[in-house]
Amino acid sequence: MQIRNLIAAHLTRALCGVVLAAGAFTASAAQGADTGTTLLHTMFQDHAVLQRDQPIRVFGRAGAGEQVKISFAGKRASVRADANGAWSATLPASKAGGPYTLTASAGGVTQNVADVLVGDVWLCSGQSNMELQVWRSLDARAEIAGASSDRIRLLTVPQDGAATPQDTFARPVKWTATNSDTVRDFSAACYYFARELQKTVDVPMGLINAAWGGSRIQAWTSGPALRATGLYNDELDVLAQYATDPLAAMQSWGAIWTRWWKARGDVKAGDEPWSPTYTPDKQWRTAPRELGAWEKWGVPELAQFDGMLWYRITVKLTAQQAKQDAVLALAPADEMDMTWVNGVAVGSTYGAGSGREYTLPRGLLREGDNTIVVNVLDTYRDGGLSGPANAHVLRFKDGSTAPLANAWKYRIVPGSDWPPRAPWQTAAGLSTLYNGMIAPLGRYNVRGMLWYQGESNTFEPARYRDLLRVLRDDWRSRFGADTPLLVVQLAGYGMPKAQPAQSGWAELRESQRQVANDDANSGLVVAIDIGDHYDIHPPNKQELGRRLARAARHVVYGEKLAPSGPVPRSARRADDAVVVTFADNTGDLTGQGADSVIGFELCGAQPDPCRYADAKAWGNTVTLRAPNAHEATRVRYCWADGPVCTLFDASNLPAGPFELSLPSPSSDDHSR
Repeated sequence: MQIRNLIAAHLTRALCGVVLAAGAFTASAAQGADTGTTLLHTMFQDHAVLQRDQPIRVFGRAGAGEQVKISFAGKRASVRADANGAWSATLPASKAGGPYTLTASAGGVTQNVADVLVGDVWLCSGQSNMELQVWRSLDARAEIAGASSDRIRLLTVPQDGAATPQDTFARPVKWTATNSDTVRDFSAACYYFARELQKTVDVPMGLINAAWGGSRIQAWTSGPALRATGLYNDELDVLAQYATDPLAAMQSWGAIWTRWWKARGDVKAGDEPWSPTYTPDKQWRTAPRELGAWEKWGVPELAQFDGMLWYRITVKLTAQQAKQDAVLALAPADEMDMTWVNGVAVGSTYGAGSGREYTLPRGLLREGDNTIVVNVLDTYRDGGLSGPANAHVLRFKDGSTAPLANAWKYRIVPGSDWPPRAPWQTAAGLSTLYNGMIAPLGRYNVRGMLWYQGESNTFEPARYRDLLRVLRDDWRSRFGADTPLLVVQLAGYGMPKAQPAQSGWAELRESQRQVANDDANSGLVVAIDIGDHYDIHPPNKQELGRRLARAARHVVYGEKLAPSGPVPRSARRADDAVVVTFADNTGDLTGQGADSVIGFELCGAQPDPCRYADAKAWGNTVTLRAPNAHEATRVRYCWADGPVCTLFDASNLPAGPFELSLPSPSSDDHSR
């Protein structure tokens, strides 16, 4: 029988009952969780900062067709709410200052918002290195104790995803002044940036932090913008279905996942571990009863394994149990699961923070043996289904349970061809974080956008280049066509290699560099030297804040200073050597710690043949020598996940990672 027939009678219940991991969302997320707001959108509240020197957009909700009057700092506007009650007005620009009171009135209701400053507003977004809190940064105790500024205001966007764009936040938000209590859990990079910038741009600063650890760029980009790429049409169709019919969408996603699995080159006909008729072969082994991280099972192949494991278990049910509504409860899965019951896809969630609960329609379970199969993907550190064993259970409507008490079987999936992510997953989905964390900002005026993200996309660096341009233009369509974007280039992470090698991290850094270079209102912040070989979350966010502020002074405020250290401009052959010329350096280039510069490579036309080069800095050039240097077609610098790179200028700013093509020998000869 088709699953749609099984669940039709229970759709209403399911729409209310589908539960994902902590921080996830239901498809029918409310469009108005900010119930305390009367007329003004929740962004406009006590202690807010409004953007200076721009017409100020103010918006909210009133009665349908009501006249709304706005006043602020001696300026007034009036507008009529539309048929749905939404309204948006524009106040004339104001200079930096305050505090002021913002007043909105309509239909006999007046709302006053007090202690509002006018200054520069910044949106700080990305994944864990933007989320990383002040208490996790260097010298955190002293930083927190010394934090006190009424002229730096903070707002943290709640971590919520949604299948469709939301008008307001799913949970309350609050503007606060900076003090020891409020700064502790705020983004360190964002806070240190504003603190440094205020030394030269002496105006109030409003900081909006919208970040989520482990998030992919696709989750931060709107559905229409992703649709325009043509890359995700099937997934976006499923997401649209999920917004109104989540269980049917799960079946659609199961079909897409199945097509992906069968298209793998190492999958034989009939290899469908989720099928209730599938018979595990000798590749399947018995997992430890308490499960937990597979790296700790004592299995050599899993000691440092990042990839996929299949888990499979059977549970025997009575006729009374099988006929009831039920929920499959699983312990947390690190970091993504795809789950089937009796061959039917029932759920997929990203995130290791909490357990999974998947609603099962009546009729899916049966008397006797029932098969539960979970595919778990892990890409970083510990992975697998958590324990203890009694955390995995079927719960029935009458309150009874059926523990998944038998031993789980598992099978390792070789290779790194990892599965697609369900489009509704929060941090790993499509448009989900845009819908739940960016769209609720409305068109609140901002001075600029800070973006620190990419670690979760290092497996697709070429696509990331296009997606970063898409995100930049997408956000500008909301916040303003010329809104500056400051991109933090990924910091170093991982041990240096003895020989040149391919690196997805390096390729993604090059994508970030190229995107920043092709836009006058964008800037790149180099962080390669303030990374940590052992920690993907380097704690030196103070120096990162200084570099972000420096980039802002150049890109946003037009100061004539180098935005981020030496920048490669050209590479050419010179007899038996290659010469790379730099610009934007302060003073002469130097190799820190030695007479020569470490980190340069000369490469051939193919991906692999690269060799480290002897490099000498002189003025604004670096001369490279290596055997067969005349055959090189490319120059690379700092090309590894966690490279050693020693090229700096006199202001102690590093040259960032890059790759440049060399002209053909004939063109070099002609130019001479």
